[in-house]
Amino acid sequence: MSQDFSSLYNHHEREVTAAVMALAHKYPSIEADSDLLCDVACVALNRLPPRYIRHAVDFLFYLTENERREIDAAIEEAVDYAFNFVQARTALRQQA
Repeated sequence: MSQDFSSLYNHHEREVTAAVMALAHKYPSIEADSDLLCDVACVALNRLPPRYIRHAVDFLFYLTENERREIDAAIEEAVDYAFNFVQARTALRQQA
């Protein structure tokens, strides 16, 4: 029996990439470099627990309002950390 798992994905991926794109303008040294933006997304995603789902509507339906706020805050914190981390690492690399 063959199973199709292509509908599975980490809920945070879409939320993190949207947050990265929304905040990129605040970091001009990173905004122009798509590789660095991907690095920011990777750092942020690695700071969050994975939440694999098939349908976003199902995931959101079963969360309480408090859980949604907690997830949103965790994503915001992870993305902010990631931008600062990548910016600092990039500056260190340029000094070397």
